[in-house]
Amino acid sequence: MPELPEAETTRRGILRVIAGRRVERVVVRNARLRWRVPAGLASAMAGQRIETVDRRGKYLIFRTPAGSMLLHLGMSGSLRIVPADLAPEKHEHIDIVLASGVALRFRDPRRFGSVHWTKADPLQHKLLRRLGPEPLEQDFSGDYLFDRAAGRRQGIKTFIMDSHIVVGVGNIYASEALFSAGIHPGRAAGRISRGRYQLLAGSIRRVLRAAILKGGTTLRDFVNDAGEPGYFRVKLQVYDRAGQPCRRCGTSVRMIRSGQRSTFYCPACQH
Repeated sequence: MPELPEAETTRRGILRVIAGRRVERVVVRNARLRWRVPAGLASAMAGQRIETVDRRGKYLIFRTPAGSMLLHLGMSGSLRIVPADLAPEKHEHIDIVLASGVALRFRDPRRFGSVHWTKADPLQHKLLRRLGPEPLEQDFSGDYLFDRAAGRRQGIKTFIMDSHIVVGVGNIYASEALFSAGIHPGRAAGRISRGRYQLLAGSIRRVLRAAILKGGTTLRDFVNDAGEPGYFRVKLQVYDRAGQPCRRCGTSVRMIRSGQRSTFYCPACQH
């Protein structure tokens, strides 16, 4: 599933190709995504210049003088820059065709992604306005996490994956950050010290920054040869390594279910 680093790599990859370009037309082949694609999207974007592409959590924000398009990759979505006349394949639902002769093509086999249009401030859109802070910005800190966790009994992994607490810490990177900080994923969020939260905030930032760095700035790093989303080629410490030796101490990595997600940890290094 695409997480924050994948969304950020996608943003960087497409930005240099589409920023400042005029939209010639929008082709919607299948409007039935997680939410139906707005009927007026094509007419609203046609003729507009894409000023920039921002990101909020896992949402990409395409800003134009007339309004903004919000796009979420969902569980299986990907974006590619292709020649505008390239015949679409199965599951390629939307093309943003640019006057430069290329198209930004959205592919989503499972159709859990979404596309929205707003004329107002996109950060005040109902899907964005209640999101927590960005983990790579200054308002995210160990003190912030400690204060928000007060009295909470839920497991720490579920806590940091809550987008109302902090955005973009998905299953893979939550497992990796907790390993880095030495915190058991099932420990109650309200029973972790301020000092350990400071370690965890730093671990979250390091893990995400390393993944973004490995992702580079081209879509080739995010889309494999089949045109499907792929994970970064980072050396994961615990995620998806159940039964294998911990890279730090050699103890067998374990898997448990936490919040209906597979959760990986080292019983010796995390407590």
